[in-house]
Amino acid sequence: MTKKLLALTLGLSGSALAAALVLPVVAQESLLPEGFGTPAPSPSPAPTPAPSSTPAPKGPVAPKGPAPLTPSVAPTLPGTETAATDTDEGEEDGLLSSRLKYDLPPGARRLLTRVGPLTPETGGMAPDAFGVRGQYAAAIMRATNGNLASRWGHILLRRALLSAIDTPKTINGADLAADRAALLLRMGESIGARWIVQSVDYDRASRRLVSAAQQTYLATADPAGMCPYVPAGLAHGDQQTWRLSAAICSGLTGEAGPAGWAIGRVRSSGKIANFDILLAERVLGATGAGRRSTTIEWDNIDRLTNWRFGMATATAIPIPAALRASQPGYMQGWTVLAPMGEMADRIAAAPAAAARGVLSSEAYISLLSTAASEAEPPAELASETDTLRSAFGAGAAADRYAAMQTLWGAAANPAQRYAVLIATARAAAALPVRTEVGDDPWQLIGSMLTGGYDRNALAWVPQVDVGTRAWAILAVGSPRALDGMGAGRIGTFANDDDSADQLRSKLLLAGLAGLGRLDAGDASSAADSLGVDLGRQTRWTRAIDEAAKRREPGMVALIAAAGMQGDWAKMPPYHLYHIVRALRDVGLEAEARMIAAEALVRV
Repeated sequence: MTKKLLALTLGLSGSALAAALVLPVVAQESLLPEGFGTPAPSPSPAPTPAPSSTPAPKGPVAPKGPAPLTPSVAPTLPGTETAATDTDEGEEDGLLSSRLKYDLPPGARRLLTRVGPLTPETGGMAPDAFGVRGQYAAAIMRATNGNLASRWGHILLRRALLSAIDTPKTINGADLAADRAALLLRMGESIGARWIVQSVDYDRASRRLVSAAQQTYLATADPAGMCPYVPAGLAHGDQQTWRLSAAICSGLTGEAGPAGWAIGRVRSSGKIANFDILLAERVLGATGAGRRSTTIEWDNIDRLTNWRFGMATATAIPIPAALRASQPGYMQGWTVLAPMGEMADRIAAAPAAAARGVLSSEAYISLLSTAASEAEPPAELASETDTLRSAFGAGAAADRYAAMQTLWGAAANPAQRYAVLIATARAAAALPVRTEVGDDPWQLIGSMLTGGYDRNALAWVPQVDVGTRAWAILAVGSPRALDGMGAGRIGTFANDDDSADQLRSKLLLAGLAGLGRLDAGDASSAADSLGVDLGRQTRWTRAIDEAAKRREPGMVALIAAAGMQGDWAKMPPYHLYHIVRALRDVGLEAEARMIAAEALVRV
C-alpha cells in the first residue's frame, strides 16, 4: 500500500465532488421488559453530598451494593452483588501506603447534581432530558442488555447517557452515574463509560460506582485507573479482585513488598484461578515490581472474562482466536477502542462494532486505513481497501458504483454486510444522481442513510420506482414525505416483499404511521391487509408514550432502546411505530427517520 485510505475522500474526482454536497442529517461518531409501567413511589435516597457523546455529530449494576467481576468466573453484569467478607481492618491499609488526596479547593470540586461530559452545545441533550424519575431510569438501565437491533438507536442512547443531566432527587448522583457507565459498558462503549466514571470525583463514588469503575478500567485496559478506588473496593467490594488491584497499584508506586504480600494472600485463599493471578503478576512485572518473569499459557482457559481481557490487553498478551471468537458482543467494542490491542484483533472485531454503532463510518475507514498502511497487511485486507479506494476515488462514476457493489456482495454475514454499507456511506452520497444503478438501488440508498446523508438520498427519488425496496427506504428516511403515499402503494410493495411473514412491509407501515406520513384511513386499511395491530397497548408502550408526553427525550431514547433489544427479525412492528412516534414528538424526528430506514435495510 502506498497510499493511506484516509486520503480517499481527497482523491475524489472532480465530477464526484461536484455531484453532491455530502452532509449528514444526524451526526455520528465514533425491551423494556414487561413489568415496567408507571413506577411505584421510590423510597427517599441517600442525600446527595454537598458541593464538593455518541458524541455529537462526529459515539451493570446491582440494585444494592457493588457487582464486581470475580476474575475466575464469567463477566459480571447487573443483578449480582458481592458483599465484603474477610475484611481485616488495618491490614488492608498496607496494600497502599498512602491514600490519594485531593488538593483542589471546594469550589473546584465536581457536583453530583449534574453529571456527564456532553452539553447541548457539544451535542448532548438538555439537563432535564431524563425528567425527575431517577430510580425508574436507573431500573430501566439495569434491565437493558446493551445489544440493540438498531445502530441508530445505539448512537442515540449513547448520546443520551453521555449528556450532562440533572440528578433527580430520588437517587444519588454517583449511583445514577454507575448505572449509566454500566450500560455503556454492555453497549461496548468503554471510552464513554470512562467519561462517565471520571465525571465523579473518586472520593464521592458510591459502592455501585466503585464497582462500575473497576469494570470500566478493565474494559479500557488501564489497571492504573483502578488505583484511586482500591481503598473503597477493599472495604466494600470483592476482596480478592481488589487485593489483586491493590497489588498492581503498589507495584506502580514501586512498593514491591506490599504487592508481593497481596498476591500471596490471594493465591493462598484459593478463591481465584491461578491463571488470573498470573495475569496480575504479569502486570506487576511490567511495573518493575515483579520478582520474576511470568509466562502466560492459555491452555484449559475456556472463556474470556473482563479481568482477562483487561490484563492481557494492558500487557500486550495475545489472546487466542478461539477465545476471541466466543467473546461477548460488547467486548468487540472494547477491542476496537483499545489502541494498544493487536491490530488483527481490532480489524476482526471492527465490522460487528461498526454495525453495533460503536464505530462511525469515518472511524471505521480510519481503522482500515491504519491497518492497510502496515508493512505487510493481510491480502484480504489489502484487497478490500483497494476496492474501497476505488469506490471513493475512481475517475468514472460507473467504476465507483461497481466498486461499491463488489464490496456489498463480498460480505459474509449480516454484520459485515451492514458494516460495508457504513464504510461506503460517503462514497454513496457523492455518487452523481444520473449514474446507472439498476432497477432497485436499495443498497446505495441504505448506505447513504447509514451515515445520515438524507438530503443526498432524497435527490434519488425521481430515479427510483414506486414499490421497490429503495423506494420504501426513501419513504421513511427522506427529510420530506413522498408524494402519493397511501395504502395502495404499501400494498404494491407488500406484493413483492420476500421477507419472512412480510416483516419488511409491516415495518414500512409502522415507520410511515409513526412519522405521520399516512392518514388514519390509509394506515388502518394497510394494517388490516397486513394483519398488524399498531394500536396494541402494553406497559412498555404506555411507558414510552408517557415519556413523550412529558417531553423527556433522554427517557424516550432509553425506553426505545429497551424496546429494541435483540435483532430486527424479532422486532414487533408496533414497537417501531411507538418508537418513531415518540421520538418525533420530543423533537428527534431525524433519528426516528434513520431508525425506520435502518429497519428496512437490515430486514
